[in-house]
Amino acid sequence: MVINQQIYHVKGLQYIIRSAAASDAGELSHLRVQLDGETENLDREPGEGYMDKANFEVLIQRDAESKRNLFLVAVVHNEIVGFSRCEGNELKRFSHKVEFGVCVAKEHWGYGIGKELLQQSILWADCAGIKKMTLNVLETNKKAIDLYEKSGFEIEGVLKNDKVLSDGKFYSTVVMGRFV
Repeated sequence: MVINQQIYHVKGLQYIIRSAAASDAGELSHLRVQLDGETENLDREPGEGYMDKANFEVLIQRDAESKRNLFLVAVVHNEIVGFSRCEGNELKRFSHKVEFGVCVAKEHWGYGIGKELLQQSILWADCAGIKKMTLNVLETNKKAIDLYEKSGFEIEGVLKNDKVLSDGKFYSTVVMGRFV
């Protein structure tokens, strides 16, 4: 699905949130590796599950054509600094829900970019008749958990000792859902 772009002004920074375009594919490939190296809140180490330009082109095209998928990018000064995806499932028993994920370059944290990517995704989901949005978040990412709760998500469960981070310790994943 494709949405109309939105322009935001926060703390002296202007950014745009819009649907991903095929021309974004190369930049998204590089950004994803960068973001994976900036925080342990994401699932991958830098370079793991690498997606090249061609992989992103296919993903963007599929998402644009699907009524159950949404791929958004956040742009500052013509540079993509974050993105989010809602991915649905074609199986009938799961067709009422989508899974949400978001990431923003560390340099641009604190400007509400992640929050607005989430809000645009929620608006899209509500308009598209999606009944449930789900997401997973690392237990130590309290800011994200608070944001999700303020946006109507509730904790559905905890996957104990779900990830091993660079300190060698196990961490749990919080499973959250928002119901219409």
